[in-house]
Amino acid sequence: MATGRPFQLVVFGASGFTGQFVVEELARVAAEDELRASVRWAVAGRSKEKLRAVLERAAEKLGKAELKSEVDIILCDVSDPTSLADMAKQAAIVLNCVGPYRFFGEPVVKACVENGASYIDISGEPQFLEGMYLKYNDKAAEKGVYVVGSCGFDSIPADMGVLYTRNNLKGTLTAIESFLNIQSGPEGSCIHDGTWKSAVYGFADQENLKKIRRQIGHKSLPVIGAKLKRRGAVFYSNELSQYSIPFMGSDVAVVKRTQRYLHTHLQETPVQYAAYATVGGIGSVIKLMFAGLLFLILVKFNFGRKLLVKYPEFFSGGYFTKDGPTQKQMEGSSFEMTFFGEGYSVGQDPKEGKPNVKICTQVKGPEAGYVATPIAMVQAAVVLLKDKSSLPKQGGVYSPGAAFAKTKLIDRLNNHGIEFSVISQPEV
Repeated sequence: MATGRPFQLVVFGASGFTGQFVVEELARVAAEDELRASVRWAVAGRSKEKLRAVLERAAEKLGKAELKSEVDIILCDVSDPTSLADMAKQAAIVLNCVGPYRFFGEPVVKACVENGASYIDISGEPQFLEGMYLKYNDKAAEKGVYVVGSCGFDSIPADMGVLYTRNNLKGTLTAIESFLNIQSGPEGSCIHDGTWKSAVYGFADQENLKKIRRQIGHKSLPVIGAKLKRRGAVFYSNELSQYSIPFMGSDVAVVKRTQRYLHTHLQETPVQYAAYATVGGIGSVIKLMFAGLLFLILVKFNFGRKLLVKYPEFFSGGYFTKDGPTQKQMEGSSFEMTFFGEGYSVGQDPKEGKPNVKICTQVKGPEAGYVATPIAMVQAAVVLLKDKSSLPKQGGVYSPGAAFAKTKLIDRLNNHGIEFSVISQPEV
């Protein structure tokens, strides 16, 4: 990976809604023993004033006045390839916070790969992630750089959670279901509408995703052990005593990419995976069904998409807003992702008989979008800097689990407030 560059880490889009929290988290981590005095970093974006304001706010919040003088500012614009190339040449790793990635991601990936910088983002957009694999995997491998997408809440808890569960099962893990439960405090919770835009355009463009997958041309992964049964569109989860629905994020697509990589390159048994989210009682289910139906109708038409993007608060029942959550809302929110795994005990052939071991694990952490996501992104960057010998030998475009399976990422996350634990040990 690029050494001898002015900056190990550059946060691009640092003055955006999520970018400002990534800057704060990086400032915290850069002051820890492991990185202190050894890491130089910068913020990058279009406006010097806004970038300076972000550094000032972080300095004030963390009581680190020196941030304003120690952290450099790089001016660059996603629509100006020369400025992106300039930024990439100065960085060992670029943390890209500029989304929706389907519109603004590729120029940054291209600049990084061509100029020898590794790249991390927090995209939850399978079409972008898999499109970048199709276009840049070979070139990144040739240059020896790592391009790792979905290093935020999408999809580090799910992807690393599956690997953690597998590593803690005595035997062969063959299937996992995860259930996401979001808790909010008295102030409620909401998400900035950047995520909403990504969802609107993602759902509208499913055909393109199928086309990209056909071009990549992967064979289907073999099903080992009992086939995992899919649940309905709405169902009552006895495990968590709540109604649940399939989780609409990118977790399933990302986990599948990791499982494919581990199976193809390391001959590991692929794990079947399904992701769900709890929605509470019957009242929540009815509200959600109405909102979901309206969304799916409107997203098919250009006019409908414009309406959805213009009035996110109205169409999401107040869950997505143009202002994003307040500090109080973030402080009162948290997430829990519970994994129910099954498999075969040591010496038992997964090709014969029913699964005979189970395991339950959990990943839990602070507010998902703007507290947990910056923690995950910054720790992924630290892994690229510090755990180099444990990364895949070849550069390329990777999912988090594929890139970080052998690294200390889970230990690092545990030390920074995203906790992985075994809830119940496997029982035969």
